[in-house]
Amino acid sequence: MYDKRTILFIDEIHRFNKGQQDFLLPFVEDGTVILIGATTENPYFEVNGALISRSQIFELKPLAKDAVKELILRAVSDTERGMGSFKAVMDETAAEFLADVAGGDARLALNAVELGVMTTDRSEDGLIHITLEVAQECIQRKAIRYDKDGDNHYDTISAFIKSMRGSDPDAAVYYLARMLEAGEDIKFIARRIMVCASEDVGNADPQALQIAVAASLAIERLGMPEARIVLSQAASYVACAPKSNAAIIAIDDALGEVRTSGNLPIPPHLQDAHYKSSSKLGRGIGYKYSHDFPNHYVEQQYLPYELSGREFYRPGDLGYEVKIKEHFKQIKGSENRSTKKK
Repeated sequence: MYDKRTILFIDEIHRFNKGQQDFLLPFVEDGTVILIGATTENPYFEVNGALISRSQIFELKPLAKDAVKELILRAVSDTERGMGSFKAVMDETAAEFLADVAGGDARLALNAVELGVMTTDRSEDGLIHITLEVAQECIQRKAIRYDKDGDNHYDTISAFIKSMRGSDPDAAVYYLARMLEAGEDIKFIARRIMVCASEDVGNADPQALQIAVAASLAIERLGMPEARIVLSQAASYVACAPKSNAAIIAIDDALGEVRTSGNLPIPPHLQDAHYKSSSKLGRGIGYKYSHDFPNHYVEQQYLPYELSGREFYRPGDLGYEVKIKEHFKQIKGSENRSTKKK
């Protein structure tokens, strides 16, 4: 009508079914409309591939806490675009609280500010004071004493990890809840669960790390509030699993040895022999291929000769590491028996 292209904005475009999305395609292709679709879901899963291939994808990130706080203070004081004409003042603790619990959603924070200004009586000084208590009422959340950059942050995550390590799933889930309620980054929590699954459970239950890694991927797909369920599952599993710190002891001992003794010579029979004339340098000569021997094991020198007999990984007495011990006892015993027979 106006000899101009039309902008068609569709909110929650993922709610359109495949047929409805397909209907848009020819009009997008011939330029009849400039399509802008908004979705809270992953467009690569929820929007037709044909539309995706003809579109540019922009991911809108949550606002940073400092940016939300700036908007809150501006809304309180700005007389033209905010509520400055109401002569309200906001306590620093209230602004910090609202910026924190808003989770990057400016609309949520601004709605709380408006509600606080409109429903709070003026004080004797003629001003409307938005205190922490008012802010809590307006956003229907209690302030959890939890400074993400302060001691309480580190105390809580420390208690969370030590509860998992100490095999107390109730305490682990409790501290998880405190962190979630305070708005802790769910990716940070997932990373700590992965570390604990390897450092404190290790090969006593190898599945613990698999569950922790799967949880870290799942929360990125789900987001909150569903991510709380996944994190609870992973944390409680790690807490209930048999424990072993053999893996971290092994690598730290090995690192200490490397830093002390340096790059000791690798035994010649283990060195690379996949190039011409390697045998002239003694590379690979005398190497025994494990799969040619009973139980796919043969005794030979793998560590540098200077470290012969040195142990780094020592399996514990719980969970799957008991089987690891039994396995090594069996294959080494059978190797010794076969050697005697020879």
